[in-house]
Amino acid sequence: MKNQITLIAMLIFSSMAYSQTAKEFTEQGKAMYEKREYMQAIINYNQAIEKDQNYFLAYYMRGKVKEEFDDIHGAMKDFSNAVEKNEKFAEGYYARGNIKFRLQDYFGAISDFSKAIELNPNHLDAYYKRGQAKHQLDAYQDAITDCTQIIELNPKSIDAYYLRGVLRLEFGQHEAGCLDLSKAGELGDLKAYDLIREKCNERVYNADGGSY
Repeated sequence: MKNQITLIAMLIFSSMAYSQTAKEFTEQGKAMYEKREYMQAIINYNQAIEKDQNYFLAYYMRGKVKEEFDDIHGAMKDFSNAVEKNEKFAEGYYARGNIKFRLQDYFGAISDFSKAIELNPNHLDAYYKRGQAKHQLDAYQDAITDCTQIIELNPKSIDAYYLRGVLRLEFGQHEAGCLDLSKAGELGDLKAYDLIREKCNERVYNADGGSY
């Protein structure tokens, strides 16, 4: 009798799993992901993809799990599949851009962040990461422009003020950079004050020997 009950339960479970959609499997995987039960999440995303090989969210979420395991090449492949299945998926481009940034492919990262911004002009994280990538390439003015765009969209962006302050100091815009760091500190970034003590409390001398 016990074996029969177990067999019936297995058949019912198998039938339920067979009837689930790719979206339902992905939602289950997301719940597992939020609980940090990553392997169970991957199993659900695999089942979602088996159900529908074009379901872009399953690839995207599986890529997020692979990131947690530092499988960055596997994550890159999944994010690429996500944007191939849905070319208007801004988060997919942003996620892939982050992987390229980690791999120090800054030009590739900028391309993906730019695509994310094209699809979602209010994507503050994409502006910020694009600014960081441009910083790595010493494209200071372009990086400053990205930070300024963030601040226009969100005047309380601590990270944008801090990064713009750093960029301006490195670009030779001493006073403006110090003012940005001051704003970042005012908004709550204590490390901005450390940089102010280091960089902003000295008189800056011009070529003629005068100071400002």
